[in-house]
Amino acid sequence: MHRHTPLALAAMTALGCLTLPRVCRAQEVSRSVAGGGISVPGWQGKIDAQEERRGRSLNDARLAQEGDALHVTTGPAVIYWNPANRASGDYTVKATFTEPKYMNLNDHPHPYGVFIAGNDLDTDHESLLYCAAYGNGTVIVRGFGPQPFQLNGRGGESNAAVHKAAGPGKPVTQEIALSVKGDKVACAVNGTVVASYDKSAVVTAGRLKSTDGVYGIRFAHNTEGLVTGLAVTKP
Repeated sequence: MHRHTPLALAAMTALGCLTLPRVCRAQEVSRSVAGGGISVPGWQGKIDAQEERRGRSLNDARLAQEGDALHVTTGPAVIYWNPANRASGDYTVKATFTEPKYMNLNDHPHPYGVFIAGNDLDTDHESLLYCAAYGNGTVIVRGFGPQPFQLNGRGGESNAAVHKAAGPGKPVTQEIALSVKGDKVACAVNGTVVASYDKSAVVTAGRLKSTDGVYGIRFAHNTEGLVTGLAVTKP
């Protein structure tokens, strides 16, 4: 039987991080944010189910109002919404996201963006669709239904429309929009459509119940950002 010393195990772990960086990144755990909770009147939130299973709560993330901006600091991955914010039929939900200090709470990029089609958000049967950007030029489109689902791959995909931060600690801003028009659902970043899907591909068994519903914002774990201009427009 082989016995490994702590030094040897550490070396093996380091080698694994070099050869399988995604595995090592997945092991990053969410932190608890000091002074967490929601202090914006009328707003609610929910952390991801896997975060709950790890013992995290909504108070481990923070949503606060700063001037005309919503200031989000996570903690666990979370969605925030105001139940009064609803959209139906054809519409576009848009907001501007600023990461003042890129990667200041993590060692690799984490995404943030808008979500639409929110239903049963305060239950274990939530459904929604979100489009989120990373400060490294990547965009990801995902949703929650009976199970989480992916629309453009596990790690998203790079797109020239997504702004890149100059480096860790530097600011980066993205304008992110999700639109429903006719039989199409599309995500635009900084004015360019970066993903488009047939509505039948998202409103189907195992995915969304409808494209009508609440809209709001989504932040991955261990991320900080400011959100301005969250609004819905009709064609």
